[in-house]
Amino acid sequence: MIRNLVFDFGQVLVRFLPEEIAGPDFPDPADRAFACKILFDRALWNPMDKGELDEEEAFAQMLPRLPERFQAPGKRVMEHWFERLPPVPGMQELVRRVKKDYGVRTYLLSNISRRFTEHLDLFPLLSELDGCVFSGKIGITKPSPEIFSYLCRTYDLNPAETLFVDDQPRNIEGAKNFGLQTYLFDGNAAVLSAYLDQILQ
Repeated sequence: MIRNLVFDFGQVLVRFLPEEIAGPDFPDPADRAFACKILFDRALWNPMDKGELDEEEAFAQMLPRLPERFQAPGKRVMEHWFERLPPVPGMQELVRRVKKDYGVRTYLLSNISRRFTEHLDLFPLLSELDGCVFSGKIGITKPSPEIFSYLCRTYDLNPAETLFVDDQPRNIEGAKNFGLQTYLFDGNAAVLSAYLDQILQ
């Protein structure tokens, strides 16, 4: 029986699309594509997600790689990216509904920077969850087994009774190896909703 649902954040509860995030400051598609390669370089975002690099340090490395005319808009993108994460259609309603209808506990497990956690008030749904684990705060990222262990220890979750929903196959594989039930999310909230109705009844 599934008693706990654990959701990823980016691409599951909200859209995290670099070109969409950069759009307000880089209206030209070619400029935007060029800037995104630098501003969202995983070589910098991965250490931010792990809490090894703060965003100010990352900015200092990113901005000199941009042409001078891109530096001011690039700085704005990095200062406001967390404000530009619209909800994945249907997912907030789904989380609230299954919690209400089935009495399951709901959690968040996200690879995300420490700075994001200073702005949780932008996402009211997060305060309705039973718990959140942010990689940047604990220094561990998915798909490491240590982060799944941290989640289960912190909130007293039985992995066999816990369904983990993520959009990344490697995170799903890591969760499976740890012993969690898993669901690879493809962006379709209606399909996930029907699946949850089936397994939670």
